[in-house]
Amino acid sequence: MHITSPRPAVEQKLFMMVAQLKQQISSPDLNQYFTEHSVSISYFKYSSRQSERHKKRGNLISENNGKTLVCNDNGVPFVSLLSACAKKKDLQSGILVHDDIVKKGLLEILSDGLATMFAKCGEVSKAKELLELHGCKNVVPWTALIAEYSRQGKAYNALYCFEQMRLLGVPPDTVSFASVLRACGILKALQNGEEIHNEIARQGLLGCDIVLGNALIDMYAKCGVLEKAQQVLQELPVRNVVSWNCLITGYVQLEQGRQALLCYDDMLRDGIPPDVVTFTCLLKACSYLKEIDKGEKIHSEIDRLHLLRKSVMLGTALVDMYAKCGALAKANSVLLGLPSRNVVTWNALITGYVQYGHGKEAMICFKEMQQEGFEPGPVTLNCILKACHLAEDLDKGMQIHQQIIKQGLLRNNPMLGNALVDMYAKCSVLSKAHQVLEELPSRDVVTWNALVEGFIQQGQNEQALKCFYQMQLEGISSDAVSFASALKACGMLGAMAKGEEIHEKITNNGLLASDCMLGNALVDMYVKCDALSKAQQVLEELPSRNVITWSTLIAGFVEAGEGEEALKCFQQMQNEGLSPDAVTFACILKACGSIGAIDKGEQIHYEITKNGLLGSNVILGNALIDMYVKCGALSKAHKVLMELCSRNVVSWSSLIAGYAQRGEYEQAIDCFNQMQQDNIYPDAITISCVLSACRHLGLVEEGHKLFENMSTKYGIRQDLDHYTSIIDLFGHAGRLDQAVRVIQKMPSQDHYAVWMALLGGCQKWSDLKLGRWAFEKAVQVDRHITSAYTLMANMYATAGMQHNAKEIEALKIANEAL
Repeated sequence: MHITSPRPAVEQKLFMMVAQLKQQISSPDLNQYFTEHSVSISYFKYSSRQSERHKKRGNLISENNGKTLVCNDNGVPFVSLLSACAKKKDLQSGILVHDDIVKKGLLEILSDGLATMFAKCGEVSKAKELLELHGCKNVVPWTALIAEYSRQGKAYNALYCFEQMRLLGVPPDTVSFASVLRACGILKALQNGEEIHNEIARQGLLGCDIVLGNALIDMYAKCGVLEKAQQVLQELPVRNVVSWNCLITGYVQLEQGRQALLCYDDMLRDGIPPDVVTFTCLLKACSYLKEIDKGEKIHSEIDRLHLLRKSVMLGTALVDMYAKCGALAKANSVLLGLPSRNVVTWNALITGYVQYGHGKEAMICFKEMQQEGFEPGPVTLNCILKACHLAEDLDKGMQIHQQIIKQGLLRNNPMLGNALVDMYAKCSVLSKAHQVLEELPSRDVVTWNALVEGFIQQGQNEQALKCFYQMQLEGISSDAVSFASALKACGMLGAMAKGEEIHEKITNNGLLASDCMLGNALVDMYVKCDALSKAQQVLEELPSRNVITWSTLIAGFVEAGEGEEALKCFQQMQNEGLSPDAVTFACILKACGSIGAIDKGEQIHYEITKNGLLGSNVILGNALIDMYVKCGALSKAHKVLMELCSRNVVSWSSLIAGYAQRGEYEQAIDCFNQMQQDNIYPDAITISCVLSACRHLGLVEEGHKLFENMSTKYGIRQDLDHYTSIIDLFGHAGRLDQAVRVIQKMPSQDHYAVWMALLGGCQKWSDLKLGRWAFEKAVQVDRHITSAYTLMANMYATAGMQHNAKEIEALKIANEAL
């Protein structure tokens, strides 16, 4: 019986590895070596005859067809083994081969192959060590290392290795150039990329290698130099889908969707059919532009090519495009129709619902996603926390909180901690928001900003400022959002001194030079603190200002009743070349109305119409109506109202109030009737105006009915003005008993205006007894106002009761009525 000697452990593993590679690897390189050197399983049988033969040859050298190869004990070339390990990215087997090579003292001879294998298996530090140790002059391992560094995103290392290779006198090949260009793109190292481009051009490599051309396009695109990227593409003698994809991707990454779509048209004219990557990028372009029509055409083309069966990524991009365009029902339909979907697909739909404020729908999607067996990750949970506050579902938010804690996600996901604080703050549970913040393993400026903004939204501005200062005590630097929130709190509190301190910090940090939002917040803070001259000074000193900056100052002047100053600011803004928006126009129309500047108001009206702003903006339409009303041009105000595409209660109330104030009561009543025909319910202001008109026109029943309908039909609670109006209406009509009954039903009778309205009715109808009662009630409420004394004394004088009149005059003096 023949007994074979036991194999060493390393040899046993190598035997098994090569046998497995022989069966599984279909690489031409390895198959070629197996064929050329007749390597078969028989090589791994330890017959004494084979072993002796290898010993005679030095145990290391195999010669076949004039080639000399370094082999292992079984005659298998190490180059073949290293190549196979690299192709399979089998680092574990590669280490075994490495150990065998070291044991046999072949490290120096095979260092290049080993370095290549380590690089392709991702072990870059070991590959770099080998190359530097042996001063490698072979371009292949250097290229493998540069490519792997780029793939791992370690672009600085890739550039360093490229320079090391050149210092050793190793000329780069096309693959080296392509790999290092990728690194330049990652780093946005345009200067390095241009130098490499020039070297490629000097060597005449560009025209003969499309991969290199594509790498150049990609580098320029990632560096944001898209004109140069397009130039390189146009100069390529041959282009393929990758060439165009690099350029289209570049435009999409810079959110230049229009250019991306134009590139697609050029690509089709070039006869290049799009692929999954192309369509994915184009759908992103459509989502940036909100061009759903174009997106639907691309969707049709994708369906025609049956690409959704092959790519979950493409299906996700479709869902995302429809969601971002606001076509949420379509996005949902597409998702449900996909042959396969993943968490990212669901996230796209959930994000869309949240983006458009549909919290409940987002939560339904979240539930369906879980029912399909998908485990939500941090991105999903972050989004669904936003949905909870949109849906005002605190209970669900607390459930998600517990789920996050149970999964231990807060430790490595500060984004989730921030979302939790934000959710509790927006659900008005500020104590819980503060507690969550304190318990977080780490918190940053975003966490604090969420809490500060939450306090501001609830009107707790002092607490907001406390949090702002607490954040700074913890050593967390404030960002533009922090400062803007703090300034907002100062403005709401009228805390100008603190606002000035924050202003100084912002200036010292040099933030005004780069952030227009902060400048706007500063102007707004000074405006709210009634420091308009300071606000104007700040605006003029800002390095950059926009329409919001000017609108804030203009609104401040308008609210302060300084219409002329507001108009001057508006003119200055236009002189700077800034186009007013709807908010600016609304403010300046208010200024025109406040000073009766109808000519300027008409000019603004013309600009608004020319810019097409009026049809879709009811607020702007209302501002126009109000301006014409205040300038006394009621017919123009009425004309504007009738031309509006949509009108609301404010539109009608402004006009009704205008007619009532001008004494055109019949027109006021007509407008009220038209408003009801428009199916628009009145508000409290409208009813006050209509009651006044009814009083002057003697429409007692109509006024009474309207007063009764306030709570029963319109759901409006009667206030003092309404009670005074209806009492005045009854008193003016001589129905004093009804006026008294209204007073008796009032929640509180301690209102001077109510008793004066009744006293006025008593004077008209000479009811001295009731008048005296009303007078005494009025004096009980406020004995220092003269009008009640004057009215009562006149009533007595008219009735010839001079003694009583003098008594009232004496009482007036005694009570020190002014």
